[in-house]
Amino acid sequence: MDREALVIRNRTMAEAFHSTPLKHQARRALLSFASHLPIPKARHSDPNRILLIRPDHLGDVLLTSPAIHALKQANPQIELHALVGAWGADAIANFPEIDLVLTIPFPGFSRTPKSNIRSPYQLAVSTAARLRRLGYGSAVIMRPDHWWGALVARLAGIPERIGYDLPDVKSYLTHAVETRHEHAVIQNMRLFEKWVPKYVPQNLSSHFEVHDSDRAYVNGYLSGWGIDSNAPIFCIHPGTGTAVKHWTEEGWAQVADILVEQLRAKVVFTGGHSELALVQRITNQMKQSAIIMAGDTQVGQLAALFHRAKVVLGPDSGPLHLAAAVQTPTVTLFGPADPVEFAPWGPADKHLILGSNIACRPCRVIDWSGDDLTNHPCVRDITVARVLDAARRVANTR
Repeated sequence: MDREALVIRNRTMAEAFHSTPLKHQARRALLSFASHLPIPKARHSDPNRILLIRPDHLGDVLLTSPAIHALKQANPQIELHALVGAWGADAIANFPEIDLVLTIPFPGFSRTPKSNIRSPYQLAVSTAARLRRLGYGSAVIMRPDHWWGALVARLAGIPERIGYDLPDVKSYLTHAVETRHEHAVIQNMRLFEKWVPKYVPQNLSSHFEVHDSDRAYVNGYLSGWGIDSNAPIFCIHPGTGTAVKHWTEEGWAQVADILVEQLRAKVVFTGGHSELALVQRITNQMKQSAIIMAGDTQVGQLAALFHRAKVVLGPDSGPLHLAAAVQTPTVTLFGPADPVEFAPWGPADKHLILGSNIACRPCRVIDWSGDDLTNHPCVRDITVARVLDAARRVANTR
């Protein structure tokens, strides 16, 4: 298939993917009806106690950091609680502004399949009962399309509910914020305009505190590979949550081999347990020696490793946002997601974005399972030369 025909095909499929299926239209009608049912307000609500609902994984959680910091800085008297999944708890617990972290297995985000069609709604009722006892003055639903979180906030009787003006969500809100095509950090800030009416986007900073215990773990781990605490390193995190975002294994092997020489640094490959096999396939193609930490780091330890690195490279994923949050330069390979919204937050000359010029990008479809991945070359179009050039440029900003 030629390039133009492929673009037309992919655009058509993406449009179909983003259309609202009949079962979701039926759910929307039921949610709209339910939003008019009377729900008693909580008996006690503290206007200075705010609940932040963030069901997402690492990257999206980290992109809330600048807004949360600005919120607390402008309103030190407020008490911030975060309702997150267990997968995001370690990250948000690192934010000093958060006073309490609550976790639940959010429907649609937990890897455990729902037991029946009623289970998401049963969990909503039980979660709302817990929240009602804590007495919140406001709830902020930080994921734009998270109707379930908005439903929970209303069932909990929280008097002020702020979120985005999307169809399934806005009927449960007291204040709906317009969705715009802009970076997630700015989107998050607009949710807080009641408390922070004036801010300068360039002054918003992402931060993740690195602890001495995590530094000690990293130094001890690397010393086992013969790397002393002063030796320069760079990191490659080649995995991500979906295959369509992956670059080529041979590409990563070539980049690692060349950068070991050009940066005069050791390469450390990172990832989760499920990405260990991917890392091993890459390192088996290398000529230089490589350190493998895939499966051996928690979030704080990974942050400590990245903080020590000259540069972190990888496809669009949460760990690249973690690297940016510890002020380490990054090179991020983008495919179906939109870097306008989800690029690592920080100076553009320190966090370089690479992508294809194929006209169907960004399709915003991150799971093309069932379709041949050769039909989606948006990441694999990126050349080794471009990655090397970007890595050299940002490494000089360290």
